[in-house]
Amino acid sequence: MTGLLWLALDGVGHPLDAPPDSVWDQDLPTLRPLVDAVPALDAVLGVPGLPQSGTGQSCWLTGQNAVALMGEHFGPHPGPTLQALLRAASLPVRLTQAGGRAVLANGYHPAYLQAGTRGPRNRLGCFPFAFQAAGLPLNPGGVPLLGATLGLAYTGPWTEEGALDEIARHGEALGRAAAHVDLLTADLWFSDLLGHQGGPEAGPEVWAAGRAYLRRVDALLWGALQAGARVVLSSDHGNLENLRVKSHTAARVPFFGVGLTLAPATTIVDGGQALAAALGL
Repeated sequence: MTGLLWLALDGVGHPLDAPPDSVWDQDLPTLRPLVDAVPALDAVLGVPGLPQSGTGQSCWLTGQNAVALMGEHFGPHPGPTLQALLRAASLPVRLTQAGGRAVLANGYHPAYLQAGTRGPRNRLGCFPFAFQAAGLPLNPGGVPLLGATLGLAYTGPWTEEGALDEIARHGEALGRAAAHVDLLTADLWFSDLLGHQGGPEAGPEVWAAGRAYLRRVDALLWGALQAGARVVLSSDHGNLENLRVKSHTAARVPFFGVGLTLAPATTIVDGGQALAAALGL
């Protein structure tokens, strides 16, 4: 199936597992009805501890139980075991081998890419690692590259530097670009960074930024759907939905598709398999 846009949230638990007055409790006219319409997915997978991005994202990218492979929740960056899994079985690798085209739409700062590949230890996240493992470029030309902050300042107080209309237009551009590839992916990792600013002493600016980020995801999604894109949205683990704590959470996570039929899923491993099946893999 061509024209699939994957919005991969990082650290956004489902509203069903969020405390009262969470970042979900606001007007999100496009995002919230779609999240509420389908079951939440388990990200814990029966393993003690809190889910992490390395294993959680590897589950999504491969459709395999990366937590069981590791014997624990692991992250944020994939180490040797997860790197081998991503090289062998990630969606960008499999899709490229099948003659399809996968593109990562993130716009990465050169300093991030230099730091991520310098030295013996990988510092890239699972998404850029998997796309590089498929021989695909980061910061590719010909697509509207997206900053994962979605127009928020990178540092506190995370002020809104761009209007929601701009994010919606970027969503439309991504939706149009997705029609020319098999899989266009946006790794929306900034939600996890904001989630880690939470805690008992978190100030109002943290809560404001968390709410603003979800409004921007809503606008991005709206724009993509206006362009007629087939869209899948997922998350790897909980965090932002509970800003009363600083850590990740054991919350279930959202997963839905628009413009396509996804196989039923109860865990993030199932979700990864459903995504692969939608791509014919």
